Amino acid sequence: MAEILAPMAGKVIEIKVNVGDSVHEDDEVAVIEAMKMEMPIMSDTDGTVKEIKVKKGDSIEADQVLMIVE
Repeated sequence: MAEILAPMAGKVIEIKVNVGDSVHEDDEVAVIEAMKMEMPIMSDTDGTVKEIKVKKGDSIEADQVLMIVE
């Protein structure tokens, strides 16, 4: 099981996967806005999305768990 973490504080502007989706290493799974820039969030492992812990519009902190891939 792997956690996908926010690299910095910001706001979730898009979730690109759903629970149950298969993802591969370096797939884009979400987009956050931080410091007036859009930042893609990539999966760092292959697996299946088991849980998404944030939704579009959420404010997030650095190192917050965004989703769990198993």
